Amino acid sequence: MEVELILMRQLASYLTLPIFLVDAGGKLLFYNEAAEPHLGRRFEEAGEMQLGDLSKIFEITREDGSPFPDDEFPLAVALHKRRPTHDMIRFRALDGLLHNVDVTAFPLEGQGGRHLGAVAIFWEKPA
Repeated sequence: MEVELILMRQLASYLTLPIFLVDAGGKLLFYNEAAEPHLGRRFEEAGEMQLGDLSKIFEITREDGSPFPDDEFPLAVALHKRRPTHDMIRFRALDGLLHNVDVTAFPLEGQGGRHLGAVAIFWEKPA
């Protein structure tokens, strides 16, 4: 694993904002303890996930319940289009609870233009 990804994971583990980290291939590398209540399962129990599977696993939709195209999902935009983005989504956590969240995602670029992956930071919308 690239040193920048290790450091990002370490940083995320110290923050209280929910953070989700994927590598350049879209494989889940980590989500922090703050994300666990929103996602419905501890990271150690979650198992392997690919970015392309997230919409199915978490039943991701727009806030109004309409489908959210995979290529417009903030983490996918950050990963594949290599640009930061922000949106509001609804998803069903692994424990079955529905969540409405704001998501900001950005690409991780290393020195020399190396594309390392992407990060999503999210927070629950007030009711």
